[in-house]
Amino acid sequence: MSARGGSRAGGLGRATGVVVFAAVAALGLAGCGSSGGAPASPSTGKAPKAVRLPPRAAGFDYQIGGSYRPPAGVRIVSRDRSASPAPGLYNVCYVNAFQAQPEERGSWPADLLLRDAHGKVVIDEDWNEPLLDIRTPAKRERVAERVDRWIDECAAKGFDAVEPDNYDSYTRSRHLLTADDATAFITLLARHAHDRHLAIGQKNTAELTGARKRTGLDFAVAEECAEYDECGTYAKAYDDRVLVIEYSDSGLRKAVAEFGGRLSIVRRDREVSTPGSDGYVRKVR
Repeated sequence: MSARGGSRAGGLGRATGVVVFAAVAALGLAGCGSSGGAPASPSTGKAPKAVRLPPRAAGFDYQIGGSYRPPAGVRIVSRDRSASPAPGLYNVCYVNAFQAQPEERGSWPADLLLRDAHGKVVIDEDWNEPLLDIRTPAKRERVAERVDRWIDECAAKGFDAVEPDNYDSYTRSRHLLTADDATAFITLLARHAHDRHLAIGQKNTAELTGARKRTGLDFAVAEECAEYDECGTYAKAYDDRVLVIEYSDSGLRKAVAEFGGRLSIVRRDREVSTPGSDGYVRKVR
């Protein structure tokens, strides 16, 4: 499954139609690092302008299940697109890009929901989320048009980066989608994110790290990569710009022991809940 842990954040949001480029640029986006910087844009062959990459080995908190004041020492926060960024930090905007939130299913055109040979919508059973149909260039463009509006909202709010979830939906598509479909689609999103001065992260899907340069992705967000012995794969592909979320104490210990001085690591509860909630967990050691 794409999100090995954590509840899916669900804000529907509204497309504003306005992208506040000046507000984004004012956040110091011109200071994009030259070492391990953003790859060349798939559309122009040049590095995207004004894209600020996340710092390496920084304090990190994963708040896609609900926003709260970041703990001391946190420099990077990931939040749902319906939320606002945390002032003064590096903010990543979570977008469910390859599947439809259950409450949003009716807002998608029927032909953009992936269907099997019998016309039945293909569902990610773990999250009750319909997969989106990205099998053809025309459909990829139509799905991207909607996701791009969400990316515009992230930029307008002042986020620094976007995290498109469910890159690995093709593995749950009953062989209707392919890895090539997924990489072609995320390349469209990367191009748009860069046009909006946002970095874009690869969410999970270690098997596609080799496509990084072709897709234009800038960093990785990896759930349970220590648990599944994948952290090294992401670290190599993204020059240690990797945000790691572990959902067990053993996974955290392993991540810290092997990559504590290199990657940005946090242990969260699987519901990614807020402080004061039953089951809330956040640890860094």
